[in-house]
Amino acid sequence: MKFRYLYLVFIVFTLFGCQSRQQFPSRITLGVVSFGEDEKLEEKYRELKEYLETELNSIVELEPAYNERQALSQINDKGWDLVFASPGLAAIASQKSAYVPILPLEGGLNNRSIFVVAQESSFQGLSDLNGQAVALGQPGSATGYYFPLLNLYGLTLSKIRLAPTPKQALQWIAQGEVVAAAMSLQEYNLYRATVPESKFRVLYQDDNAVPNGSILVSNQLPQIEQEGLNDVLSSAPPMIPASVGYIANGEVPNYQELIGVIERVTPITDNIQEQPAMLYEEEKVEN
Repeated sequence: MKFRYLYLVFIVFTLFGCQSRQQFPSRITLGVVSFGEDEKLEEKYRELKEYLETELNSIVELEPAYNERQALSQINDKGWDLVFASPGLAAIASQKSAYVPILPLEGGLNNRSIFVVAQESSFQGLSDLNGQAVALGQPGSATGYYFPLLNLYGLTLSKIRLAPTPKQALQWIAQGEVVAAAMSLQEYNLYRATVPESKFRVLYQDDNAVPNGSILVSNQLPQIEQEGLNDVLSSAPPMIPASVGYIANGEVPNYQELIGVIERVTPITDNIQEQPAMLYEEEKVEN
Protein backbone atom coordinates (compact mmCIF):
# COMPACT_ATOMS: atom_id res chain seq x y z
CA MET A 1 0.00 0.00 0.00
CA LYS A 2 2.81 2.37 0.94
CA PHE A 3 4.62 1.54 -2.29
CA ARG A 4 1.49 2.30 -4.30
CA TYR A 5 1.12 5.65 -2.53
CA LEU A 6 4.73 6.62 -3.25
CA TYR A 7 4.32 5.58 -6.88
CA LEU A 8 1.27 7.86 -7.26
CA VAL A 9 3.16 10.76 -5.67
CA PHE A 10 6.02 10.19 -8.11
CA ILE A 11 3.64 10.24 -11.09
CA VAL A 12 1.97 13.46 -9.91
CA PHE A 13 5.28 15.27 -9.45
CA THR A 14 6.56 14.01 -12.79
CA LEU A 15 3.49 15.28 -14.61
CA PHE A 16 3.63 18.58 -12.75
CA GLY A 17 7.28 19.04 -13.66
CA CYS A 18 6.62 18.36 -17.33
CA GLN A 19 3.73 20.79 -17.43
CA SER A 20 5.65 23.55 -15.64
CA ARG A 21 8.62 23.39 -18.02
CA GLN A 22 8.28 26.02 -20.74
CA GLN A 23 7.63 24.47 -24.15
CA PHE A 24 9.13 26.11 -27.24
CA PRO A 25 8.90 25.29 -30.96
CA SER A 26 11.12 22.42 -32.08
CA ARG A 27 12.82 24.81 -34.52
CA ILE A 28 13.60 28.49 -33.98
CA THR A 29 15.01 30.73 -36.71
CA LEU A 30 17.41 33.52 -35.81
CA GLY A 31 17.76 36.30 -38.37
CA VAL A 32 20.78 38.60 -38.71
CA VAL A 33 22.32 40.83 -41.41
CA SER A 34 25.65 39.39 -42.58
CA PHE A 35 26.84 41.68 -45.43
CA GLY A 36 28.10 38.46 -47.01
CA GLU A 37 30.29 37.44 -44.06
CA ASP A 38 28.34 34.29 -43.18
CA GLU A 39 31.32 32.30 -41.86
CA LYS A 40 32.32 35.04 -39.40
CA LEU A 41 28.70 35.28 -38.32
CA GLU A 42 28.47 31.55 -37.64
CA GLU A 43 31.44 31.78 -35.29
CA LYS A 44 30.16 34.95 -33.65
CA TYR A 45 26.77 33.44 -32.81
CA ARG A 46 27.97 29.90 -32.06
CA GLU A 47 27.87 30.17 -28.25
CA LEU A 48 24.50 31.93 -28.26
CA LYS A 49 23.08 29.27 -30.59
CA GLU A 50 24.33 26.43 -28.36
CA TYR A 51 23.03 28.16 -25.24
CA LEU A 52 19.56 28.68 -26.73
CA GLU A 53 19.37 25.10 -27.98
CA THR A 54 20.14 23.81 -24.49
CA GLU A 55 17.77 26.15 -22.67
CA LEU A 56 14.89 25.92 -25.15
CA ASN A 57 15.30 22.27 -26.12
CA SER A 58 14.94 23.45 -29.71
CA ILE A 59 17.02 23.48 -32.88
CA VAL A 60 18.18 27.06 -33.48
CA GLU A 61 18.93 27.86 -37.11
CA LEU A 62 20.95 30.97 -37.95
CA GLU A 63 19.54 32.53 -41.14
CA PRO A 64 21.72 35.41 -42.40
CA ALA A 65 20.32 38.05 -44.74
CA TYR A 66 22.83 39.62 -47.12
CA ASN A 67 21.76 43.19 -46.33
CA GLU A 68 18.93 45.28 -44.85
CA ARG A 69 16.76 44.99 -47.96
CA GLN A 70 16.70 41.19 -47.70
CA ALA A 71 16.17 41.41 -43.95
CA LEU A 72 13.25 43.79 -44.46
CA SER A 73 11.69 41.28 -46.85
CA GLN A 74 12.04 38.51 -44.25
CA ILE A 75 10.53 40.74 -41.57
CA ASN A 76 7.60 41.67 -43.80
CA ASP A 77 7.00 37.97 -44.46
CA LYS A 78 7.44 37.17 -40.74
CA GLY A 79 10.06 34.64 -41.77
CA TRP A 80 12.12 34.71 -38.57
CA ASP A 81 11.28 33.91 -34.94
CA LEU A 82 14.09 36.02 -33.45
CA VAL A 83 15.89 38.92 -35.13
CA PHE A 84 19.01 40.85 -34.23
CA ALA A 85 17.75 44.03 -35.87
CA SER A 86 19.51 47.30 -36.65
CA PRO A 87 17.67 50.48 -35.58
CA GLY A 88 15.89 51.00 -38.91
CA LEU A 89 14.72 47.39 -39.13
CA ALA A 90 13.60 47.43 -35.50
CA ALA A 91 11.62 50.65 -35.99
CA ILE A 92 9.84 49.35 -39.09
CA ALA A 93 9.12 45.93 -37.57
CA SER A 94 7.70 47.38 -34.36
CA GLN A 95 5.66 49.98 -36.26
CA LYS A 96 4.02 47.23 -38.31
CA SER A 97 3.43 45.22 -35.12
CA ALA A 98 5.02 42.20 -36.78
CA TYR A 99 7.68 41.86 -34.10
CA VAL A 100 8.13 42.89 -30.49
CA PRO A 101 11.44 44.43 -29.29
CA ILE A 102 12.54 42.63 -26.12
CA LEU A 103 16.19 43.63 -25.50
CA PRO A 104 18.48 46.40 -26.83
CA LEU A 105 21.61 45.87 -28.88
CA GLU A 106 24.80 47.77 -28.17
CA GLY A 107 25.22 51.04 -30.04
CA GLY A 108 25.87 54.52 -28.70
CA LEU A 109 27.81 57.11 -30.71
CA ASN A 110 28.88 54.47 -33.24
CA ASN A 111 25.28 54.47 -34.47
CA ARG A 112 25.66 58.00 -35.88
CA SER A 113 25.00 58.46 -39.59
CA ILE A 114 27.90 59.88 -41.61
CA PHE A 115 28.85 60.77 -45.18
CA VAL A 116 32.28 59.60 -46.34
CA VAL A 117 34.39 61.03 -49.18
CA ALA A 118 37.87 60.36 -50.52
CA GLN A 119 40.67 61.89 -48.44
CA GLU A 120 41.68 64.21 -51.30
CA SER A 121 38.11 65.39 -52.01
CA SER A 122 37.60 69.16 -52.07
CA PHE A 123 34.06 68.90 -50.71
CA GLN A 124 33.50 70.65 -47.38
CA GLY A 125 29.80 70.13 -46.69
CA LEU A 126 26.61 68.40 -47.83
CA SER A 127 25.65 71.28 -50.11
CA ASP A 128 28.71 70.44 -52.22
CA LEU A 129 27.04 67.14 -53.12
CA ASN A 130 24.37 68.93 -55.16
CA GLY A 131 24.58 67.61 -58.72
CA GLN A 132 26.91 64.75 -57.75
CA ALA A 133 26.61 60.94 -57.67
CA VAL A 134 26.15 59.62 -54.13
CA ALA A 135 25.82 56.14 -52.62
CA LEU A 136 23.24 55.34 -49.97
CA GLY A 137 22.66 52.12 -48.06
CA GLN A 138 19.67 49.83 -48.44
CA PRO A 139 16.06 50.51 -47.39
CA GLY A 140 15.81 49.39 -43.78
CA SER A 141 19.06 51.09 -42.75
CA ALA A 142 18.58 54.09 -40.45
CA THR A 143 22.17 55.31 -40.81
CA GLY A 144 22.70 54.43 -44.46
CA TYR A 145 19.31 55.30 -45.93
CA TYR A 146 16.70 57.18 -43.86
CA PHE A 147 18.84 59.75 -42.01
CA PRO A 148 20.98 60.42 -45.12
CA LEU A 149 17.84 61.11 -47.16
CA LEU A 150 16.74 63.55 -44.47
CA ASN A 151 20.15 65.24 -44.56
CA LEU A 152 20.08 65.49 -48.36
CA TYR A 153 16.48 66.72 -48.47
CA GLY A 154 16.16 69.60 -50.92
CA LEU A 155 19.16 68.69 -53.07
CA THR A 156 19.19 67.32 -56.60
CA LEU A 157 21.79 64.61 -57.18
CA SER A 158 22.95 63.48 -60.60
CA LYS A 159 22.54 59.87 -59.51
CA ILE A 160 21.94 57.78 -56.39
CA ARG A 161 23.34 54.27 -56.11
CA LEU A 162 22.13 51.92 -53.40
CA ALA A 163 25.16 50.01 -52.14
CA PRO A 164 24.46 46.40 -51.13
CA THR A 165 27.10 46.68 -48.37
CA PRO A 166 29.14 49.48 -46.73
CA LYS A 167 32.30 47.93 -48.17
CA GLN A 168 30.87 48.21 -51.69
CA ALA A 169 30.01 51.88 -51.06
CA LEU A 170 33.64 52.59 -50.11
CA GLN A 171 34.85 50.72 -53.19
CA TRP A 172 32.62 52.91 -55.38
CA ILE A 173 34.27 56.02 -53.90
CA ALA A 174 37.71 54.53 -54.56
CA GLN A 175 36.72 53.73 -58.17
CA GLY A 176 35.29 57.21 -58.75
CA GLU A 177 31.76 55.93 -59.38
CA VAL A 178 30.35 58.10 -56.58
CA VAL A 179 31.83 61.07 -54.72
CA ALA A 180 30.34 60.26 -51.32
CA ALA A 181 28.64 57.43 -49.45
CA ALA A 182 26.37 57.24 -46.40
CA MET A 183 26.81 54.68 -43.62
CA SER A 184 27.15 54.43 -39.86
CA LEU A 185 30.31 55.49 -38.06
CA GLN A 186 30.64 51.90 -36.85
CA GLU A 187 30.47 50.53 -40.40
CA TYR A 188 33.03 53.07 -41.58
CA ASN A 189 35.49 52.12 -38.85
CA LEU A 190 34.93 48.44 -39.59
CA TYR A 191 35.24 48.46 -43.38
CA ARG A 192 37.56 51.31 -44.39
CA ALA A 193 40.61 49.09 -43.88
CA THR A 194 39.14 46.58 -46.36
CA VAL A 195 39.75 49.07 -49.19
CA PRO A 196 43.50 49.61 -48.64
CA GLU A 197 44.12 51.28 -51.99
CA SER A 198 42.26 54.43 -50.88
CA LYS A 199 42.01 56.73 -47.91
CA PHE A 200 38.77 58.30 -46.76
CA ARG A 201 37.51 60.99 -44.43
CA VAL A 202 34.20 61.91 -42.86
CA LEU A 203 32.53 64.76 -44.73
CA TYR A 204 29.55 65.08 -42.40
CA GLN A 205 28.31 63.49 -39.18
CA ASP A 206 24.63 63.69 -38.27
CA ASP A 207 24.00 65.11 -34.80
CA ASN A 208 20.79 63.13 -34.38
CA ALA A 209 21.14 60.31 -31.88
CA VAL A 210 20.14 57.04 -33.50
CA PRO A 211 18.52 54.57 -31.08
CA ASN A 212 20.17 51.22 -30.57
CA GLY A 213 18.94 48.21 -32.48
CA SER A 214 16.95 45.50 -30.73
CA ILE A 215 16.42 41.79 -30.46
CA LEU A 216 12.96 41.23 -31.89
CA VAL A 217 10.63 38.30 -31.29
CA SER A 218 7.86 37.40 -33.73
CA ASN A 219 4.32 38.16 -32.60
CA GLN A 220 3.33 34.87 -34.21
CA LEU A 221 4.78 33.13 -31.18
CA PRO A 222 2.41 32.86 -28.19
CA GLN A 223 2.87 35.50 -25.50
CA ILE A 224 4.21 32.93 -23.03
CA GLU A 225 6.93 31.90 -25.52
CA GLN A 226 7.85 35.54 -26.19
CA GLU A 227 8.29 36.10 -22.46
CA GLY A 228 10.21 32.83 -22.13
CA LEU A 229 12.68 33.85 -24.84
CA ASN A 230 13.16 37.19 -23.12
CA ASP A 231 13.88 35.42 -19.82
CA VAL A 232 16.37 33.01 -21.39
CA LEU A 233 18.26 35.79 -23.20
CA SER A 234 18.25 38.03 -20.12
CA SER A 235 19.68 35.31 -17.89
CA ALA A 236 22.44 34.19 -20.28
CA PRO A 237 26.01 34.00 -18.94
CA PRO A 238 27.68 37.44 -19.35
CA MET A 239 30.06 36.33 -22.10
CA ILE A 240 27.16 35.52 -24.44
CA PRO A 241 25.55 39.00 -24.59
CA ALA A 242 29.05 40.47 -24.87
CA SER A 243 29.99 38.21 -27.80
CA VAL A 244 26.93 39.05 -29.93
CA GLY A 245 26.38 42.62 -28.76
CA TYR A 246 23.16 42.81 -26.78
CA ILE A 247 22.42 44.26 -23.34
CA ALA A 248 20.84 41.72 -20.98
CA ASN A 249 18.06 43.29 -18.90
CA GLY A 250 18.46 46.56 -20.84
CA GLU A 251 15.60 48.92 -21.63
CA VAL A 252 14.07 48.62 -25.10
CA PRO A 253 14.74 51.77 -27.21
CA ASN A 254 11.97 54.18 -28.19
CA TYR A 255 11.67 54.28 -31.98
CA GLN A 256 9.02 56.98 -32.36
CA GLU A 257 11.42 59.72 -33.53
CA LEU A 258 13.07 57.34 -36.00
CA ILE A 259 9.65 56.30 -37.29
CA GLY A 260 8.95 60.01 -37.81
CA VAL A 261 12.12 60.34 -39.91
CA ILE A 262 11.14 57.32 -42.00
CA GLU A 263 7.68 58.77 -42.61
CA ARG A 264 9.18 62.16 -43.51
CA VAL A 265 11.46 60.82 -46.25
CA THR A 266 9.20 58.06 -47.63
CA PRO A 267 7.46 60.42 -50.13
CA ILE A 268 10.77 61.11 -51.91
CA THR A 269 12.03 57.53 -52.07
CA ASP A 270 10.43 57.02 -55.49
CA ASN A 271 12.72 59.75 -56.84
CA ILE A 272 15.87 57.80 -55.96
CA GLN A 273 15.83 55.80 -59.20
CA GLU A 274 15.48 58.93 -61.32
CA GLN A 275 18.41 60.70 -62.97
CA PRO A 276 18.73 63.37 -61.78
CA ALA A 277 17.32 62.41 -58.37
CA MET A 278 15.30 65.30 -56.92
CA LEU A 279 15.21 64.81 -53.16
CA TYR A 280 12.18 66.94 -52.43
CA GLU A 281 8.46 66.83 -53.02
CA GLU A 282 7.30 68.76 -56.04
CA GLU A 283 4.48 71.19 -55.40
CA LYS A 284 1.20 70.07 -56.88
CA VAL A 285 -0.34 72.62 -59.20
CA GLU A 286 -4.06 72.99 -58.65
CA ASN A 287 -6.18 73.54 -61.76
